Amino acid sequence: MDSQTSQSSQASRPPHPPHMFQVDLRGLVDLLSHHLYSSPKVYLRELLQNAVDAVTARRAAEPGAPALVRLHPADGGLRVEDSGIGLTEADVHDLLATIGRSSKRAEGLQEARSDFLGQFGIGLLACFVVAERIRVVSRSARTPGAPPVEWTARDDGSYTVRTLPDSARPEPGTTVHLTARPGAAEWLAPERVLALARDFGALLPYDVRVGEEPVTDLPAPWDRPYPSPSSRRVALARHCHELFGFAPLDSIELNVPLAGIRGVAYVLPSAVSPAQRATHRVHLKGMLLTERAEQLLPDWAFFVRCVLDTDSLRPTASRESLYEDETLAAVREALGERIRSWLTGLAAGDPERLTAFLAVHHLGVKSLARHDRDMLRTMLPWLPFETTDGQLSLEEFAQRHPVVHFTRTVEEYRQVAPIASAQGVGVVNGGYTYDSDLVEALPSVRPGTVVAELDADTVTAHLDAVDPGEELGLSGFLAAARAKLDPLGCDVVLRAFHPLSVPALHLDDRAARHEQARAAAEEQSDDLWAGILGSLRGSAPRARLVLNHLNPLVRRIGSLRDPELIGTATESLYGQALLMAQRPLRPADSALLNRAFIGLLEWATHGERDGR
Repeated sequence: MDSQTSQSSQASRPPHPPHMFQVDLRGLVDLLSHHLYSSPKVYLRELLQNAVDAVTARRAAEPGAPALVRLHPADGGLRVEDSGIGLTEADVHDLLATIGRSSKRAEGLQEARSDFLGQFGIGLLACFVVAERIRVVSRSARTPGAPPVEWTARDDGSYTVRTLPDSARPEPGTTVHLTARPGAAEWLAPERVLALARDFGALLPYDVRVGEEPVTDLPAPWDRPYPSPSSRRVALARHCHELFGFAPLDSIELNVPLAGIRGVAYVLPSAVSPAQRATHRVHLKGMLLTERAEQLLPDWAFFVRCVLDTDSLRPTASRESLYEDETLAAVREALGERIRSWLTGLAAGDPERLTAFLAVHHLGVKSLARHDRDMLRTMLPWLPFETTDGQLSLEEFAQRHPVVHFTRTVEEYRQVAPIASAQGVGVVNGGYTYDSDLVEALPSVRPGTVVAELDADTVTAHLDAVDPGEELGLSGFLAAARAKLDPLGCDVVLRAFHPLSVPALHLDDRAARHEQARAAAEEQSDDLWAGILGSLRGSAPRARLVLNHLNPLVRRIGSLRDPELIGTATESLYGQALLMAQRPLRPADSALLNRAFIGLLEWATHGERDGR
């Protein structure tokens, strides 16, 4: 048989029948409990969700139908009853026994799908996390003549279905019986069931009870009427303490009707790191979805914790977090706008509360103002900055100084702040988070403001020059001092400045520090890298030690004639200036400090021996 005949024969054969996936239910339950769900407690949410969805489905067809959900924990098990739509025997085979198929796909319910909590069809399967046997007795409201049906499933993957007499379930609805698996009985204990039901279902729209204990607590605290704004503030503060464990600085109403969102944001009473992920409580159509929603608000709003109810956001498959999509992005922007409006309202009408808020959370507002010019303009009179005039807003500081000088690091500010203040030069410490960005943005919201980064040349230019004759008389001393510090990449200059108590000032800038780092790396490199680093040597300014000619100690040192003693004294002044600036010391600087200290001790003891 040639190849063409063989290929024709193979093509004419009927295809093999498709194979069906085999599901190991125990393995799937293990996957759910250890990977999909964060805790076994979600079994109760699934039961409540199925019951509430069933009631919603029945009310879509019968608006006057009862809306009841009852949970009865007893004897190590749990019974959940609802007055919902119920199931026929065909529904049971098609829906309960088919993993991944949702009852919301049943005929006649698809159009009401948006009113349901569940979207993924996992349903009762999650109950096997705590139960070894699930028994469901249901009677359909859509098929009044259909008898009750019983579905019993075990965690080994087997199930049975049988019809029951009418007396087993006279009214439409469903009853679910759980029998606890070994080691899981605590999850079905009455007190645990009540606590979980209230946590998950406090905002559900139907009558839900555990025994005789009510579960729902409606309307939500943010929707209740209050006799006055102060009583509302007190009630919401109590609600915040119950949920999150802290008394808030303030509460912010979150109302976004177009997104179906109602809720409240509570302002934290203490500062938190911007890097810390804020977590929020989100209810979906009244059912608690998650206590750890992280992406609900913009990153800058890390100073609030939210609790809200929504009917528009999509949950993930585990229904324990939010699905990142365009709707969530729009909601995030809308909620951020609510918080922004609250801030501008405080600035306009309640400056005392705003001041109290900024004392704790100025970092969050600075983060927002960095990207929002309107917010920067609004907060300009209120945001605090460290300056040489004390803690001031940029608005007040700019009114005092024609040029707003700033440093980019805290170390640079510490170097120059005392001297600049004495010379009348205003400086803002831009070394803290967001501060330099905001100072540089100042002209965009305050036209005419001049902003300049402060460098060593600017500081030196504001110091008084020494009389040329006096400086000429100290030329020998200055030459010896410069020779001593030249290996450290530092020049020596003589100026007169206040305060008199400061003998020397160490000044550098980023360019000078970069040059120092390059030179240090060049010294420690082999010939190849030393050549490469040497080619990068630029004309960057060197650090400088500014000696204060008005200081009595500097005058006495300037009168020395012994070159060795001049060198030791110069090293001591250099080291003391570095310590005053609170700069990190290089190994060479530490060695210099030790050498200068020992040298001074030797000169002191030598002088004492000569005296005897």
